[in-house]
Amino acid sequence: MADLLVYRAEGAAASHGGDLYGFTVTPWRLPATYPPFAAALFVPTTWIAVPALKAAFLTGNVLLLAGLVSLSARLASHPLPAPDALPPPRTRTPAPVHRWPLPPARLCTATALALWLEPVFQTLLFGQINLAVTCLVLWDLTRPPGARGKGLALGLATGVKLTPAIFIAYLLLRGRTREAATAAAAFTATVLLGALLLPAASAEFWTRRLYETGRVGKAWIVDNQSLQGLVARALHDPAPGACWVLTAAAAGAAGLCLAARARQDRHGILLTACTALLVSPISWSHHWVWCVPLLAVLLADGRPRLAAATAAVFTARTLWLVPHQGDGDLRLPWWQQPLASPYPLLGLALLAGAALTAAQPVPSARISSASTIR
Repeated sequence: MADLLVYRAEGAAASHGGDLYGFTVTPWRLPATYPPFAAALFVPTTWIAVPALKAAFLTGNVLLLAGLVSLSARLASHPLPAPDALPPPRTRTPAPVHRWPLPPARLCTATALALWLEPVFQTLLFGQINLAVTCLVLWDLTRPPGARGKGLALGLATGVKLTPAIFIAYLLLRGRTREAATAAAAFTATVLLGALLLPAASAEFWTRRLYETGRVGKAWIVDNQSLQGLVARALHDPAPGACWVLTAAAAGAAGLCLAARARQDRHGILLTACTALLVSPISWSHHWVWCVPLLAVLLADGRPRLAAATAAVFTARTLWLVPHQGDGDLRLPWWQQPLASPYPLLGLALLAGAALTAAQPVPSARISSASTIR
């Protein structure tokens, strides 16, 4: 649980006035990379011994996985169409397994199966907080329209890990300005609270450390399942530079556009998550825990074969089978490239599929039905 040890060191630095961004821990010399607000939240991890802390994190992550499975079923069961969206097509019937809330037996079974997904397993192995952040975001986005404080949890999640900020852009593009404003206000509050509690660390993070993506790790290793990792390995270049920037910009623009135009909110949410994972400079394989709601929605959409193929991608662990010792990641032959970058390739395929779906004309029966409803 190397990342858990980093969190504990961050909490110790925050509580004892240490240099938050000057230390490294574990044999891999890992530094702190989260905002000061997150470091303040990690202070309680210093109150108990490391073995007990590891047991608590393991138990907590399993419970969070069960929560994510339940939230994924809620997302799959409630399309939450935008006010001006057309009704969903009636060609497929949602699978009964995704009725929410899930019965206890099905929830336990789905949680046990989800443990075999590589991003989930790696999250437990590293003692990561991906499941907590994803649950916060998904819980907030699947709450009923007009719910009190909707957007607050999204803002708090953004204050911890920054990448959920893309969902604020998604809400704006969907015309949900009140939720976006609430999320932005909550995020701003986390920044101000971090500055109040840790002023020196806040100044250092927001003016310097935020832009040092190399601190997080080497972008070209197989662990990085973002577009930058894919491009770096494909070009055998540890710093792909403009090639990656242009690719990420195109994918980001296309992903957000497709998410904004999605006929169902559940598809828009998944497209936004996929876009964030693709364009982020570094998306470790365990960041792809969004595979859990993705599988739930594919099954609810009546696509069991596609869901099975997607599950196979996330359980095959092909990225760990290719040579990756030393700089072996940069010397892979062409036929090993897909094995080294399964998640970004899947993400690009999802965007391509969404683009093809958006280009298809809406059946006249649906148009007539929508006119009748309006």
